[in-house]
Amino acid sequence: MTEKTFYIIDGTAYIYRAYHAIRELRASSGFPTNAIFGFTRTILKLVEDRKPEKAVMLFDTKGPNFRHELYPEYKANRPPAPEELVMQIPKIKEISALLGFPILEMQGFEADDLAGTLAKKAEADGYNVVLVTGDKDFVQLVSEQTIIWDPMKEETIDLASVREKFGVEPDKIIEAMGLAGDTSDNIPGVPGIGMKTALNLIKEFGDLETIYEKIDKVSGKKSKEGLINNKDKAFLSRKLVTIDTEVPVSSDIESFILAEANKSELAEIFKELEFRQLHQTFHSVAESVETEWILINDEKSLTEIVEEIKKAGEFAIDTETTSTNPMIADLVGISLGFSDEKAYYIPCGHDYEDAPKQMSIETIKNIITPILTDPSLRKTGQNIKYDLIILERHGFELAGPIFDTMVASYLISPDSRSHGLDQLSLDYLNHKNITFEEVAGKGKSQILFSKVHLDKAVPYACEDAWATFMLRNKLKPLMEKDDLVPLFENIEMNLLPVLKDMEKKGIRIDTDRLESLGLEMGTELSALEETIYELAGSEFNIKSSQQLGEILFERLKLPVQKKTVKKTGFSTDADVLEILSEYHDLPKQILRHRTLSKLKSTYISALLEIMLPETGRIHTSFNQTAAATGRLSSSEPNLQNIPIRGEDGKKIREAFIPREGWTFISADYSQIELRMLAHLSGDEILIEAFEKEEDIHSRTAAEVFQVFPEMMTPELRQQAKAINFGIIYGMGAFKLSKELGISQKMAATYIEHYFARYKKVREFIDTNTALVRETGKIRTISGRIRKFPDINSSNKNIRAMAERAAINTIIQGSSADLIKIAMINMDRMLKEKGLKTTMLLTVHDELLFESPPEETETALKLIAEIMETVFDLKVPLKVNISTGKSWAEAH
Repeated sequence: MTEKTFYIIDGTAYIYRAYHAIRELRASSGFPTNAIFGFTRTILKLVEDRKPEKAVMLFDTKGPNFRHELYPEYKANRPPAPEELVMQIPKIKEISALLGFPILEMQGFEADDLAGTLAKKAEADGYNVVLVTGDKDFVQLVSEQTIIWDPMKEETIDLASVREKFGVEPDKIIEAMGLAGDTSDNIPGVPGIGMKTALNLIKEFGDLETIYEKIDKVSGKKSKEGLINNKDKAFLSRKLVTIDTEVPVSSDIESFILAEANKSELAEIFKELEFRQLHQTFHSVAESVETEWILINDEKSLTEIVEEIKKAGEFAIDTETTSTNPMIADLVGISLGFSDEKAYYIPCGHDYEDAPKQMSIETIKNIITPILTDPSLRKTGQNIKYDLIILERHGFELAGPIFDTMVASYLISPDSRSHGLDQLSLDYLNHKNITFEEVAGKGKSQILFSKVHLDKAVPYACEDAWATFMLRNKLKPLMEKDDLVPLFENIEMNLLPVLKDMEKKGIRIDTDRLESLGLEMGTELSALEETIYELAGSEFNIKSSQQLGEILFERLKLPVQKKTVKKTGFSTDADVLEILSEYHDLPKQILRHRTLSKLKSTYISALLEIMLPETGRIHTSFNQTAAATGRLSSSEPNLQNIPIRGEDGKKIREAFIPREGWTFISADYSQIELRMLAHLSGDEILIEAFEKEEDIHSRTAAEVFQVFPEMMTPELRQQAKAINFGIIYGMGAFKLSKELGISQKMAATYIEHYFARYKKVREFIDTNTALVRETGKIRTISGRIRKFPDINSSNKNIRAMAERAAINTIIQGSSADLIKIAMINMDRMLKEKGLKTTMLLTVHDELLFESPPEETETALKLIAEIMETVFDLKVPLKVNISTGKSWAEAH
């Protein structure tokens, strides 16, 4: 066999497989990227593993092909490609071209036919052929020179494996497929004959012609009748499944050369799509800057550096530790940077064989405290909240203005998926940092930084401080250009130490209550499993969508709602199970099982695991740079995901308790986003409703449905509530119809009635949508910006997505600004008044405090006053305040 190899990639197949394999992936703008990402990773695997020299990428074209002329019902049962998939295809083709692949597509032919034609041409020219696909139809093309390779499954099909699996030669597969048909492509075949029977017939007779010549010798009455009654369908089906190997392709195989990848343009696309690792892989860095990484391991040298920093007037600081959790991490070293030429690393906790003696933390503290506490020296850090907690836990103090490069980057580009130092160095400094894995290893073999030898630790740690210092000088002018400095300094940087204190304080949990709840949920889960097995008629893997789908749709014959992932796969997502619950009790029990399982693993087990034994508290991490709208979020644990309504969420919140003898105070802004909408739009009806303290949802119901207050029903109010919040989130008629279980036409009528009554809301949306189209960005009441590059997209779905996100950002972002200001003011007032009451959590629009009994009444008045007067809106701000001995009781 020749050593020349030609790779034929079935691009269309991998687009669909990638789309279904990766459930949910989007850029921060909302643009779907799951198919692009999965496709790109698959093709890169091909390039890395096989290093092809000759290759071609094939795609299907829109519109009918010759098979539709033969049989108009061909693929008629296939739903149209999801819009979110279609909008990703142009980018996939662009990436394919930039990776160097020649691309081929021809109107009237499928990618299969192009592949078949090129495979035969290549074989004739003396090539080995590798068909890169997961499509079973390609098996008919396998030969001595042609194999199939599926990089997603790591599966190879050659001539021997075809013979072993099917018992026939590859060209005979089309004979069997003609008999069996293909439901996924709506190819009829012979009813009652499956692939197994079809293969047995072909093994016995060889082909369709011989079967019909010797029809009397066919065993099995049903098979024979089916063959006799469906002869035309069998021959038609064979034509439909046969890959055309004579498509008029003019190109020579020699012309399909894999060109060199355009790394710079690929890096830009991957940056735009927020594929961080791919961006870093393809990013071409400038020549290394001349920098010096210096180890400081004696008191004299450190004292000299401190004097230099005093003269410089500013410095960047970074800590090296043993954990990403600042509440348990040990300090290993401190790095300092204050010039573009050098940076310094001060080790104090490296512990490995032959490690040199290092200065003690106490010695380092005594020498550098003057620069840490000097308010005239500007201090810069990357995610400095982490470093502040580390330093404070080890006895250091830090005062004066701080500049967090991570937060600055976030304000400039709130939709960027990563504001990590490595990414920022690439984006702004054109510099590729040493990664943690390069110095500490990966996975199970990764070591603590304390075990990293100084020859590796010094450049890694110094580079971090140097890059952080350099980034400040890049990011500050960009913030000035967008008028973001007041927001950065007055809100985000003032909020940072408040969040730091809240994280350090943590919140107490009742471990006995959690353990009891875990046992309780475990018992219910066991009982649920028994019920589920009984309803299903047998035991099965409840977590397996495939097994569940088979039971629901094949055994119980429940109506199929939608297919997913594989051609034969049934969707069993929550929406489907909700609908099916009307037909059978099993889907309802499955939903309950899923809910309980998630709560038990995500909260019960996780909370017990992450509680710090020394404090008896969990110390969640508050994130300033996660939500593009400006909202705060939390992680480890994510407290925003605990269900607010329902018994399950209540039981979990009961395990959050205040300090012994103290009380929780919960202060929750009432309908802050609707009040913000009233303020921003200036709508008189909304403003009047809030001024009169009316029930806003009942008022909206009265306005939209034109009913008198005495005719109001809970159902009408609930519908009005959905409309109110739907307007904030840019909900259209389609989404509202699903939300309310009504027709799209009726939902559209409701929205029309809403805007007919709340005219200023319509004007506010239209005006701001036009403004975003013109400027590409919006701004909240505190000056926060968010950019929308897709606002003028030619794709109506992408454009609509951007429009919805823009309006929502103004409202939600402005509300988030108010909560942040309230937190800053609250922290300052509690300290000024010398109160022991402490702010512990912020979740959505709620602030949670713990207060000693002698202060509770004072604290209640102070909290209400500060939160309700934080900003002068056109409508009154209202806070719902309550107290309790657990979070559930106080909520």
